Amino acid sequence: MATEAKGEGELKKELAVREEILPVERKLVAGSIILAIILLAILYWVSWSMIAHV
Repeated sequence: MATEAKGEGELKKELAVREEILPVERKLVAGSIILAIILLAILYWVSWSMIAHV
């Protein structure tokens, strides 16, 4: 029982620690979001130009 309580306490402590995002990770996230927006815009433009409008 004592080992379980100690293990739970360590687990809670590890979960409470907040890791900062590295600058490289921040750039990758931003690049991915920008790429997704650009690709959505291209997809929208292609679908708009290929479909006959009534």
